[in-house]
Amino acid sequence: MSTPNIPKQMRAAQVVEFNKPYEVREVPTPTELAPNDLLIRVAVASLCHTDFMVMHGIMGTALPCTGSHEGAGTVVATGSSVSLSSFKPGDRVMAGIIYHPCGACADCLGPSDYAQYCAKARYCGVQGADGFFAEYARIDASQAAKLPDRVSFETAAPLACAGCTVYRGVVLAGVKKGEWLGIVGSGGGLGHLGVQFARALGLNVIGIDARDEGLELTKSGGADVLVDARIGHDKVVEEVQKVTNGEGVTVTINVSDAEKAMATACAITKMHGTVIQIAQPDVVVIPFQELIFRDIRVRGSLICSPSEARDMLDVVAEHGVSVNSNAFKGLGKMEELVELAESGKMKGKGIIVMDEEQIRKEKESGLDMV
Repeated sequence: MSTPNIPKQMRAAQVVEFNKPYEVREVPTPTELAPNDLLIRVAVASLCHTDFMVMHGIMGTALPCTGSHEGAGTVVATGSSVSLSSFKPGDRVMAGIIYHPCGACADCLGPSDYAQYCAKARYCGVQGADGFFAEYARIDASQAAKLPDRVSFETAAPLACAGCTVYRGVVLAGVKKGEWLGIVGSGGGLGHLGVQFARALGLNVIGIDARDEGLELTKSGGADVLVDARIGHDKVVEEVQKVTNGEGVTVTINVSDAEKAMATACAITKMHGTVIQIAQPDVVVIPFQELIFRDIRVRGSLICSPSEARDMLDVVAEHGVSVNSNAFKGLGKMEELVELAESGKMKGKGIIVMDEEQIRKEKESGLDMV
């Protein structure tokens, strides 16, 4: 593989020791590509809740590991098996978190929207593969998605995990147009995207959050009804029932890791309805009455499949779905980004602009981008 003008060394922010801050280091550029790999020049990398799990050793990550599993950039080289009709240098892409699923397990061989559960896959920035807090990154072409012309790098990077995850939840919910979907944690990084996806698909949305910033994002995302969780459990349920003929919503998506969030999600869901759990607290607490007396069904959901990710990007382009992002320029701002995320005051997602030149070219393209 020829890699002209690609440096042998690059800067990357890595987890070197658990429970310690990222270290910005000079590391080798990953120019050795497997047949189905792409090498991208990273434009934007995004911070996710899972990054903190990696930093604290919860994911069993081998160190050192370059952080971030949400990235977007431009293809600069392709592996030997990648056809030019699929990807070529110059293509703008959203990078998938999964790197090299096994292709042989029951999930890989089963329905395409379950291959993301492959237990033998590696995950960029999480397990077995480096992530996108770097100038260059190696990704799996089978998991990548070309960006529609209207979708910017700054929008695409947070969608690579947060967007894919909550979009999958909305699709899995199976709520019909005009029916009610509840989102607990509607003003967070995933929640505010879920509100917009649900509205774009014609669903009625009740957003529940416990922060002023979150309620503001929920409202701007277009939720039909906003409920402040701070009014208390019983009053939250009462407010939801007022607009759902006393029944509750058809399905609820829980993207909050607050201790009582799952109890709230179950309580606002109609009898025999479904709650989709996306948030990842240490323990998910469900009152037995919800499971036994009201027959609430619970499903977990991971990220979406590559085909669903591409569908999601089309929805973003068509409906102008926007990511409320907090942008920091360069790896030198990693500490500030992490501090903001840990403060609980972040509105939406936090991103690092890795390559300002790519952002500048987008802005000069003349396209009306989201």
